Amino acid sequence: MTYTISHVSKMMNLPVSTIRYYDKEGLLPFLQRKDSGYRMFTDSDIQMLQVIECFKSTGMPIRDIKQFVLLVKEGDSSLNQRYQLFLERKKAVEKQMEELQRQMEIINHKCVYYETAIAAGTEDIHKGRHNDCR
Repeated sequence: MTYTISHVSKMMNLPVSTIRYYDKEGLLPFLQRKDSGYRMFTDSDIQMLQVIECFKSTGMPIRDIKQFVLLVKEGDSSLNQRYQLFLERKKAVEKQMEELQRQMEIINHKCVYYETAIAAGTEDIHKGRHNDCR
């Protein structure tokens, strides 16, 4: 089964221009075209788009995503390299999650700060505490 670019755009909630950009950058190397030039997307192309979007959302630069695509094109000989790339990405995401957890702790602390100040009707309840960023 094949899909049009507009169908893939709706399915993945991606602008058509983004999908075209990925194609132009060589990130969709197996994408077929009709004689008329229209792109025909397969389930495999959609899976590649999902991986690209996953990488992008974790902050991976396009040049590194291109490297992954080149490895995919190499086939089975690059399985270990692709696995290593995912392990590296996993570490990067774990680090991001740790940082986000630290930020969430600050946000939770400030929510409690404001809840108690609102309940008391004043921030004076927190006098003497370190409150540089109210």
